[in-house]
Amino acid sequence: MFEKVLVALDFSAYTENIFDRITGIPGIEEVVLLHVVDATHPSKLGFTTGPYVENVRILMDEKRAALAHLGFQNPVRVDATVKVITEGTVSQAILEAAEARHASLIVMGARGINPIQEILLGSVSSTVLRQAKTNVLVMHFDPGCEDADATGATSRPELFSRLLLPSDFSPSARDALSFIRTIPSVQEVILLHVVNRAESEPEIEAAVREAQARLADMSTDLTASGLAVKCRIRVGDPTEMTLAVAREEQVSLIAMSAYGTAWFEEMLVGSTTFTVVRRTRKPVLVIRNRPENDHP
Repeated sequence: MFEKVLVALDFSAYTENIFDRITGIPGIEEVVLLHVVDATHPSKLGFTTGPYVENVRILMDEKRAALAHLGFQNPVRVDATVKVITEGTVSQAILEAAEARHASLIVMGARGINPIQEILLGSVSSTVLRQAKTNVLVMHFDPGCEDADATGATSRPELFSRLLLPSDFSPSARDALSFIRTIPSVQEVILLHVVNRAESEPEIEAAVREAQARLADMSTDLTASGLAVKCRIRVGDPTEMTLAVAREEQVSLIAMSAYGTAWFEEMLVGSTTFTVVRRTRKPVLVIRNRPENDHP
């Protein structure tokens, strides 16, 4: 599951908030904190990375101590790594580190805000999401999901407590469903299918009936595992409907397969998945792992 988690830190507001939620990731045996120092463009003024690197190492030690304070102590191992690159890209360094450390999950903060409508991904997060060979958790933070207690303090639901799982009934979507069943901290799953390929009213009605039957079968499998399940069917654009249901159901996490029905036609991450990650204000788990007994 998520035995070894690589957390890519850039000390932005998004990655600072990761530490508020990381304890909600189940099954962690090792946490690798990684900060990549980009020294690929030497300063014309003679600035060296030495002081910056030393400062980052101090910050990373503080983050490691913060994890211990949150309960990440033995037997959970915590490693803090500062990597200085003089060639290549930050995203490439993160991907290489994840592969070298056999990470089962990469955790990153979303970065950059479009002042008009949408929250966008930073270029590093975008590249890692598209090219990673393992699961990726992109952390957005939605203030609307925080409830104030009597003291005025805010609290968030547990990360995996109320999960939205869109499905297009593809093999990859079935793999995602099987993977979700292995996560012990999931309490409720909202299954969603969006009808988007029917045109006439009879075609839409037939597609809805078929979706109802398929979602019912999926629901049976999940309830047998002790999970609470809701089924939702929408007609329209898959991205818009996924975003809408995530808001309506106030989910704590959106989980999506990296690939859809046309995965062989798309670049590394399905277009719907990537657009949802880019636009949502919810954390998104992009699933690449397949159940072990399903591998060829």
